[in-house]
Amino acid sequence: MTQNISYSGPKIALYQPDIPQNTAAIVRTCSCLGIGLEIIEPCGFFLTDPRFKRIVMDYMDISSIKFYKSYESFKKAKINKRVVLATTKAKEIYTNFKFSRDDTLLFGRESSGVPESLHKSIKYKIKIPMIENKRSLNLATSVAIITSESLRQILY
Repeated sequence: MTQNISYSGPKIALYQPDIPQNTAAIVRTCSCLGIGLEIIEPCGFFLTDPRFKRIVMDYMDISSIKFYKSYESFKKAKINKRVVLATTKAKEIYTNFKFSRDDTLLFGRESSGVPESLHKSIKYKIKIPMIENKRSLNLATSVAIITSESLRQILY
């Protein structure tokens, strides 16, 4: 169902994404939900990659994506802003977390998450509960689940 509205909700940040199809699906999700997307480089692929282009279709407006050359430049831009890391290592379940309109929801690389030093430096961490002995959900799926809950809390 489409509506003629735009949201000013939390932003999604991807830490060095390495699977073009997942990033393209996240671009589409952000575009359709009116959510800002930030990418912390380097990416593990080029935006001209055919696998990326096939999934992103005409949903990508490159000017609406903010790129950071490094995690350090991202961190400087987020001084006095809340960054929330989605990680399987978190204790707090995402539905118990109180989201804010100004949050940046940070998701790690598909292949390795975020470095341990970065993990330790972030105060707010949330997880999606899963059954035992499962490693992780697909990144695009995790972004959609957590973003939906943040918008539900903020908008409704």
